[in-house]
Amino acid sequence: EGTVNRGALPAIFNPEDLNALEQALRLKEQHPGSTVGVLTMGPPRAGEIIRQGLYRGADTGWLLTDKLFAGADTLATSYALATAIKKIGDVDIVIGGRQAIDGDTAQVGPQIAEQLDLPQVSYVESVALQSDGRTLHVRKATEEGYQRLEAPLPCLLTVLASANKPRYMSVRGIMETFDREIECLGLADVDVDETKIGLKGSPTRVMKSFTKGAKAKGQLYEVDAEEAADIIVQKLKEKFII
Repeated sequence: EGTVNRGALPAIFNPEDLNALEQALRLKEQHPGSTVGVLTMGPPRAGEIIRQGLYRGADTGWLLTDKLFAGADTLATSYALATAIKKIGDVDIVIGGRQAIDGDTAQVGPQIAEQLDLPQVSYVESVALQSDGRTLHVRKATEEGYQRLEAPLPCLLTVLASANKPRYMSVRGIMETFDREIECLGLADVDVDETKIGLKGSPTRVMKSFTKGAKAKGQLYEVDAEEAADIIVQKLKEKFII
């Protein structure tokens, strides 16, 4: 039906979500009394990914799982996750990776913010909580450079891979949390409109998928900057671009 068969694929921790988790853990360390929870939507085996978050320092985890959530596009996914966040409640900051490596859309985070009516900052490189305890100072990457913004809590952030280096799972973390319960949230546990989830709630339709053809083999030059500029100009002339 044009959807990814996730049951046939290995489950991994999405790379930029590791950066998001690292940012959350750093805020927790800087502000004693804070807690970090990990939420994902997926099949039951996705609970092992949440457990990897606990091994790194998260305090709790929630798995949103039900067959009716399957086949969701970004809109249906963001709606389902937003309902789970409402169920969890009392959340000051929602932090996610910029995008997932399977879809590369970078839409789910901002869509969750819209569903929850939260201010949002995407492409985040650094975060600091101000002395008032209710405002974040955020550095946001742009094509021209970066912006420094202030965001009131509660808010949603999406984090870039360049923001930090995620920590490894620790032996101590594994020993302390290997038997910690991960709460499963099913359809009956969250207040959802069933017409807005899964395939039924997904306006996106994949008409065709195909393997991208390989490009022709390129040429490698080991030259200084001045020679490189001359080579580039020559190649552009050969293609009648200049």
